[in-house]
Amino acid sequence: MDLAVQQTDRIRPVAARLASEEEAISAARALAKQFATAASSRDIDRLLPHQELDALSQSGLLSITVPSEYGGLDVSNAVLAEVTAILAEADGSIGQIPQNHFYILEALRVDGSEEQKRFFFGRALAGDRFGNALSEKGTKTVGHYNTRITREGLGYRINGRKYYSTGVIFADWITIFALDENDHLTMSFVSRGTEGIEIVDDWDGFGQRTTGSGTTILNNVYVRADAVVSHHKGFERPTTIGSVGQIIHAGVDLGIARAAFAETLDFVRNTSRPWMDSGVERASDDPLTIARIGQIAIRIEAATALVERAGLKVDIAQIDPSEANVVAATLAVAAAKVLTTEIALEASNTLFELAGTSSVRVGLNLDRHWRNARTHTLHDPVRWKYHVVGNYHLNGVTPPKNGAL
Repeated sequence: MDLAVQQTDRIRPVAARLASEEEAISAARALAKQFATAASSRDIDRLLPHQELDALSQSGLLSITVPSEYGGLDVSNAVLAEVTAILAEADGSIGQIPQNHFYILEALRVDGSEEQKRFFFGRALAGDRFGNALSEKGTKTVGHYNTRITREGLGYRINGRKYYSTGVIFADWITIFALDENDHLTMSFVSRGTEGIEIVDDWDGFGQRTTGSGTTILNNVYVRADAVVSHHKGFERPTTIGSVGQIIHAGVDLGIARAAFAETLDFVRNTSRPWMDSGVERASDDPLTIARIGQIAIRIEAATALVERAGLKVDIAQIDPSEANVVAATLAVAAAKVLTTEIALEASNTLFELAGTSSVRVGLNLDRHWRNARTHTLHDPVRWKYHVVGNYHLNGVTPPKNGAL
């Protein structure tokens, strides 16, 4: 596959090659320590983390899911989720940005040609970042698309408008999802800077403020035929595309919950006053506060365990994508996503419940954890995950095959 002419024109140091899952976790922790330092300032002033994303590229973490036969580490999905949680605990926005990157790599693994895999996995190993141009506004549902890909000579042209393009501002490759003439969903790889692509930095959400989730305008964008993947095929048979995407979302929520919990501990220990009827000298000695802290800690531990268990089931389904294994993975990841969603919201709410009125000062910016949790957990509503799990157990209805499961 001769796609060299479409490579990004950005120049950065060669990405590190991580040799083990332990190295991946260590690399994530080192970056998290660095990212956490200015996370609040970036959120307050909406400073996009360009340098931080370059550090992430150079770390080698963006290639940890590349299969071993293509030179990658091929980490377990539990490790992928934990790496995500570590980064999201430091900065919820940075934790979310690579979610689409890893989803795209999984879709490529499942349905890409050998030439496409060799080339694009190679770019991931080099540290390239893949951003998405998927979601649209104004369609009947989030699963409908107006963007079209049409044939022109030996290639294609794409026209459309995408919103919530998470990470696209930082991407080297823009992965465009569009319907072909048969209304089948395709996934096309186009290098940043290709003629006809306009990226607008217009994301104004109150949470996840620095994810770079802008609008992507596609005006007659040319794409080569050998850079197009038939993405719809990944949902016509049992695959783990949706499960991988969703377990990363669960990792983001888990990281946000951990961040809020850590802030709660620090504030209650060092700043909060005890309630006047508690009869204790320190807020940290209040028995009701202690019990509530224990409750949150236990639920975070339970969410962590459920994510790990779901990761194992996704691993099994990737090795043997039978209907039974894929359904088991789907249900486990749905459960993990429910629990991480709920604990992210609960932990970020409890921060203010226990820290007290002084914790709501604007300068502290502690509300960023709740804002991040509330914004990110709007992905793929958990009420439907309850329905999918319940319908399977009660009525034997197999979960639908899509990227939200």
